Amino acid sequence: MVRKRRVWYPGSKYHITCRGNKKRTIFLDRIDFKIYINIIKEINNKYPFVILSYCLMPNHVHLHLRTEDIEIWKIMQAINWRYARYFNERYNTVGHVFQGRYGSKIIENNYYNLIVNRYIHLNPVKDQLVLNPKDYRWSSYRIYLGEEKSELVKEEEILNYFAGERSLYNKFIMEFV
Repeated sequence: MVRKRRVWYPGSKYHITCRGNKKRTIFLDRIDFKIYINIIKEINNKYPFVILSYCLMPNHVHLHLRTEDIEIWKIMQAINWRYARYFNERYNTVGHVFQGRYGSKIIENNYYNLIVNRYIHLNPVKDQLVLNPKDYRWSSYRIYLGEEKSELVKEEEILNYFAGERSLYNKFIMEFV
């Protein structure tokens, strides 16, 4: 059976999810999280795209991104292939690291753009890993608060919905905690 081709056009925005095969953990320690982020940076240099937000959970990944001139499937294939190769080499395993194809939902309006961003940043709270999203090390939330700098995440697009006010953005997120 032929897979349905994903919708893509230059500038398209997505909520991407990648789950560990059989819901298994894909990040076993800090090094794994850092390697995944470094792979995103490397692939971004090869196939430019914009990360609006991210959250790396122990057994899955959320990416909120906007493509430029490269199709989403090329970007995600490159990221997931590189990480799977790294993971299998490091842990002396074989086979699939990720469960099937990555999930992708196209974002075509401002409301959904905000909802995806909030959902991603609240994922560690929802899964009861932390009480406050800023306490989760492997997401872009602290970048949005101005507590960390990032050359990878471009938070301005989302912050512009709040006139650039990080405190208003934080209030928007925290009202759901």
